[in-house]
Amino acid sequence: MTDHPLVTTQWLADHLSSPDLVVINAWMPPVTHPDAPPVYPEAHIPGAVFFDVNEICDKGAELPHMLPAPHVFSSAMRKLGIGDGQTLVVYDDFGLYSAARVWWTFRTMGVERVYVLDGGFPKWRAEGRPFDDDTPRPVQRHFTARLNHGAVADLAHLRDTISTGRRQILDARSAERFAGDAPEPRAGLRSGHMPTARNLPFTRLLSENGTFLPREELAAAFRDAGIDPEKPVTTTCGSGVTAAILTLGLTILGSRDLALYDGSWAEWGGRDDTEVVTGPA
Repeated sequence: MTDHPLVTTQWLADHLSSPDLVVINAWMPPVTHPDAPPVYPEAHIPGAVFFDVNEICDKGAELPHMLPAPHVFSSAMRKLGIGDGQTLVVYDDFGLYSAARVWWTFRTMGVERVYVLDGGFPKWRAEGRPFDDDTPRPVQRHFTARLNHGAVADLAHLRDTISTGRRQILDARSAERFAGDAPEPRAGLRSGHMPTARNLPFTRLLSENGTFLPREELAAAFRDAGIDPEKPVTTTCGSGVTAAILTLGLTILGSRDLALYDGSWAEWGGRDDTEVVTGPA
């Protein structure tokens, strides 16, 4: 393996029987289709375990699917049969949606050998690769979580960033939501964006088949959004899920100083003491 955070479907097919490999089906329904059912019970990559972003989270938080405490995460991973020293490959049902969030969660909890399947389950199935409906019965393993606090941005972090300009803020929401021209899908949130934020809808990082753009095109997308990948970046979105796609893209380009605003617009847009601006960046 390399430091590159993506693996291809061919790589996964070649290593699917490796004893130290765990395949993870990430799941979270899009906020626009909250009742969408997971594909996992009917079809998943053989041996894959199911990771529900809305269940493996801080259940006591008022905001949606916030990062859980390390001991809570460790307990959940043990039950999934995920342990120290394994290689993890994460995919999701949509090509790339919640897989990046789960990848970021593992990275933030100190796991180094975790990767995202480029193109996800749609590409895997389109290529005629195997899948099944069997639910594995994992053997519990010891999992050690070491939280990287620097990877997680909170409200104070964003306020400091806006006031000092020490970091770039990049929003993964659509241009219409960012500008305040479209309502937020979550009730009770104001429309617009944070001061100083730039906008790069996460879909602009993906090709038509759901894989990441080639490196040169990826770099151009960030550059066109006004972002320098060599400088610190804090990513944000609606609720901290698609922001991880931007974080993943920046990681592909070699960015090092990255943080993700876990509360994202669900927090910022829901408060009455935060500044909201409208229009383009």
